[in-house]
Amino acid sequence: MAGALVGGAFLSAFLQVLFDRMATPKVLDLFRWQKLTKNLLRKLEIALQSMNTVLEDAEDKQLTMPSVRTWLDGLIDAVYDAEDIVDDIFTKALRHELDAEFQIAANKVRNHISLSLFVNKIEREIKELLERLEFLALQKDFIGLRAGVGGNLQERLPTTSLVEESGIFDRDDDKEAIVNLLLSGDSSGNEMSLIAIVGMGGIGKTTLAQLLYNDNRVKQHFNLDAWVCVSKEFDLHTITKTILEAMTSATCDINIKDLNRLQHLFVRSILLVLDEVWNMNYCDWEVLRNPFKFVAQGSRVIVTTRDDSVASVIRANVTYYVKKLSEEDCWSIFAKHAFHDGNFDAHPELEALGRQIVKKCESLPLAAKAIRALLRSKLDADEWDKVLKSELWHLPMEETNILPALILSYKYLPSHLKRCFVYCSIFPKGYSFDKNELILLWMAEGFLQQPRIKTMEEIGDDYFMALVSRSLFQPYSGDKSRFVMHDLVSQETVYKTCHLSYFISKFDSLEKFKVFYKAKRLRTFLQLNFSRGSDSYITKKVPHDLLGMLRYLWVLSLSYYVNINELPDSIGKIKTLHYVNISFTGIRRLPDSICKLCNLQTLNLSGCKDLVVLPRDMWKLINLRHLDITGTRIMEMPMQLGRLKCLQTLTKFVINKYNGSSIGELGKLINLRGTLSILELQIVKSHVDALNACLKDRKYIEELVLEWNPNGINISDDQRTVIDSLKPHTNLKSISINYYGGQNFPDWVGHNSFSNITSIRLYMCNNCCRLPSLGQLPSLRDLSIIGLDEGVTVGPEFYCIGSCSTKSFGALEFLRFENMLNWVIWFPFGVENEGGAFPYLKELYVDKCPKMVEGLPIHLPSLVKLVIHDCPQLRASPPKVSALCELELIDCNEALIRELSIPLNGMQKLTVEGFFALKSLPEGITNFDSCLHDLRIWCCSSLMSLPEGYLPPTLKTLWISHCKSLELPMHLDYSSLEKLWLHGCDSLSSFPLNLFPKLYNITFWECNNLESLTVLEPHDHDLMTLRMGISDCPSFVSFPKGGLRAPNLTSFWVDNCKSLRSLPDKMHELLPSLQYLYIENCPEVVSFPEGGLPSSLISIYIRGCDKLKHSSVRTMIIAGESEDVKSFPEAELLPISLTSLRICGFPKMKYLDKKGIRHFTSLEELQIHDCPKLKCMPEDRLLASLSILKIKN
Repeated sequence: MAGALVGGAFLSAFLQVLFDRMATPKVLDLFRWQKLTKNLLRKLEIALQSMNTVLEDAEDKQLTMPSVRTWLDGLIDAVYDAEDIVDDIFTKALRHELDAEFQIAANKVRNHISLSLFVNKIEREIKELLERLEFLALQKDFIGLRAGVGGNLQERLPTTSLVEESGIFDRDDDKEAIVNLLLSGDSSGNEMSLIAIVGMGGIGKTTLAQLLYNDNRVKQHFNLDAWVCVSKEFDLHTITKTILEAMTSATCDINIKDLNRLQHLFVRSILLVLDEVWNMNYCDWEVLRNPFKFVAQGSRVIVTTRDDSVASVIRANVTYYVKKLSEEDCWSIFAKHAFHDGNFDAHPELEALGRQIVKKCESLPLAAKAIRALLRSKLDADEWDKVLKSELWHLPMEETNILPALILSYKYLPSHLKRCFVYCSIFPKGYSFDKNELILLWMAEGFLQQPRIKTMEEIGDDYFMALVSRSLFQPYSGDKSRFVMHDLVSQETVYKTCHLSYFISKFDSLEKFKVFYKAKRLRTFLQLNFSRGSDSYITKKVPHDLLGMLRYLWVLSLSYYVNINELPDSIGKIKTLHYVNISFTGIRRLPDSICKLCNLQTLNLSGCKDLVVLPRDMWKLINLRHLDITGTRIMEMPMQLGRLKCLQTLTKFVINKYNGSSIGELGKLINLRGTLSILELQIVKSHVDALNACLKDRKYIEELVLEWNPNGINISDDQRTVIDSLKPHTNLKSISINYYGGQNFPDWVGHNSFSNITSIRLYMCNNCCRLPSLGQLPSLRDLSIIGLDEGVTVGPEFYCIGSCSTKSFGALEFLRFENMLNWVIWFPFGVENEGGAFPYLKELYVDKCPKMVEGLPIHLPSLVKLVIHDCPQLRASPPKVSALCELELIDCNEALIRELSIPLNGMQKLTVEGFFALKSLPEGITNFDSCLHDLRIWCCSSLMSLPEGYLPPTLKTLWISHCKSLELPMHLDYSSLEKLWLHGCDSLSSFPLNLFPKLYNITFWECNNLESLTVLEPHDHDLMTLRMGISDCPSFVSFPKGGLRAPNLTSFWVDNCKSLRSLPDKMHELLPSLQYLYIENCPEVVSFPEGGLPSSLISIYIRGCDKLKHSSVRTMIIAGESEDVKSFPEAELLPISLTSLRICGFPKMKYLDKKGIRHFTSLEELQIHDCPKLKCMPEDRLLASLSILKIKN
């Protein structure tokens, strides 16, 4: 119902945008000699204004009067027709203005005739629309709509785990009670203990759960945690996806359908919060609960719900009922922000009204927060009184599921914020959106007021932050640039308002877009992506056929479809387009017709790696503000780019010697801001040309890249004078200089006037022999110096000794030196000043500096990570730092590792690599007071053993590679290990799995003498292993007798094990969670074990083995090596459950066997690679379910 209630609110805000556009000079000037047309436009505005006055009343009455809802629907259609008329006029005015710049006299008569025909068309359309509006005016009087009354409705936010504790009152007792439950001993065996938090809407259930989730004691108690906002729809797929992404910190497939994958996470204790569970049936809960049956002891689930029956369905171990706040605590929440510091002394009359309003909040904190935001900036007692006496307090919550206080918060939004907020209904419930992208969409839809001083983008930022301050948007957990909003408007209303969005999937066929064909006046075609970065495919009928029908689009987004390699020429006919996003597609060229889109403001081509050129007439896009070509292969800029006076974003400018725009065109783009990369600077020979770029005047450019061609780095005086003239504005925050060929950097690099610089990268400037003075930059946090071959020393000039009043590198946190081939000495800051440099440095990398002998800084009090790589001459002691957590010593002098005999108390991760003569690790190297959890030893071929005594009980990860003489002592305690990777350990002949009870990831690779995995008797415990791999072990012959007891194993691969004859016994029983099986080049394996494979298996890869069968596999890759196969597959060879099949490497296969593929009723993807004799494919009906077909070589 809430969605149906905002049609009028959106329409009112939308009309204001329309009125603004009708009053623009461009529209008025076009008809300055057309008196009839101007009068008709004025009549249209008056008619629409009369409708606008009753819209608030219509919003309220549509709740109970269907006739009002019908009237609003009719008005919405009429208003969109009015907008089409105004937009036609606006576009015609832009084209008229553009044509006037270059038309010849012979065209003037033709243009005059064209304008006359256009005027006749517009007048006819306005007259028809006025008739419809007259009828609607009669209807509004008949149904009793009145001017100046009404209100709007609003719902709850999808929640995140973030919490602001300073505004929380009287929840300490509740919090402590539940914390005790979370941390108490487990009484439920291996099953998850469930705690239900129950209370009415707005009472603070979510806030209480947030406090628990973020409590330090709770964070330290659980190994993994996840927060899921469930809301009204209990969607198993979405919930599973959210849990997986939260607990693995990795994006997963949005189409996931198998919850068994969760099991591999649960070898450690977890905390899961399911917030806002409105309803749940027993079957859904049982499916979700199934992976939790074998969780680690002590794991917990918190469920918040307003429905006590939910607690019964989930069979909660404890149900905790949240009580209302006291009236005084509710008043404290309200008063804290309604006035600064809750001080009402200057306005006693408002305190009296405020206390009455708080009573109506019924001690619900959410209601108090919503009203305090509404009244925060209002000092008029009448406004407070109006809120107090509003009829909306009496609207039953059960009818709308919306707190009356939230309804009021939305009702009093200014119209310019209301239209922006309601537009966000295009995002589905719980979807996180990017702030900057949303502002560009608002701008494209015309929602941002025309600026006088600020840019439209800055106004959009103001609007956005105003909605954040009213709690209508809130930050999305884990990404500061993304936000979520109230799920205010239903998809039905989105359709009526001609704005449609959809979620991208792997294969998007025409069926998905049928609803778009019905929306002939569609304004917004917006593709949304939950798992950004994954490739998708779309039927080519959409960009070619559907776009030809949608002539009124303002916003078009088709990003991440890798099979879109061109756009149709018809896109140039959609003159209304303001926003086009085809980023990360396979686009190779843009049609020349795109240059006809004179309204276009945003063109996002980022990530289009096949795009090499832009259309010649780009300069005609006179309203273009944002052109993102990051990640393209464009190597020249179109001519006259400087005519794009509105352009603010130009991510890359490539100078071309023979074609395109010169660097001087940048000087004409006075509004550039954000990030700018200037490439091929070796072409610029004159400092005058460089000065014409006017970089020193571009105060809004924050990140700048200056790059010469890497193939032509020569010592050149021209390059020095050019870079001198490219001095940027001192507001710059980041600078990268790549492949510069001069011998010295310009004086402006490192000058203390650049006080805002936070990041500097000097890359492959091989001719420079001395570093610039960077120590005096007060804000510099990130510094990378890579490839300065001529630099021999780093000394006083680097620190800026003697000329700095502040500490040298006083803010630096990250420092990298790499590929400094002639660097010998790093001089200290000075003995007398020891400790005066790098006070906040956290990470230091010294990489590939083969001649460096000495000089590492000793006093680095904040250092947490040190990496020294390929510095064979370096003998200096590593810094003695108590805070050091991570140390990597790779291909260095053995003297460095000998210095590590002194314990490093805070060490958590240690990597030792390339010490070929090292026979034993120093005794103290693992004596880190039980802090070490990751130890990696690589290429220490003489190393015989690990340190005697014991491994730290905190050790969780052990990697050993190419330590051919190293033996694993069987007397050590490995019970804490979770990951083990053994590579090239030839001393290993058998491996006793039961000595490693908690391993969940184990890999053997190139262990030439490994023959078997064993389990010492007696052994009554299951292995915790989730992933196991055995690769290139030619002597390996056997698994433990009786099979692998690994109920959590999900991935299992065996490849290049020439002696292996059989897979583990009883796989169907002992590996019930196995999903991915990879078998390659194991020629002696003749069959699967008796009983077959587990039913959980969804993907199998077979190569270089005999043909194997199974019935429940969904994904299969068959790689053939036989010269005799002419048709494939044989009947009933492959499982009917396949959804994806790749066939490759059959050199003589001529066709697909109809009998073998006719049962593939679920096959969505078929790939055929490297079958050069293939002549034909079966008829379409045999592969009717296919969404994608790839044939290669």
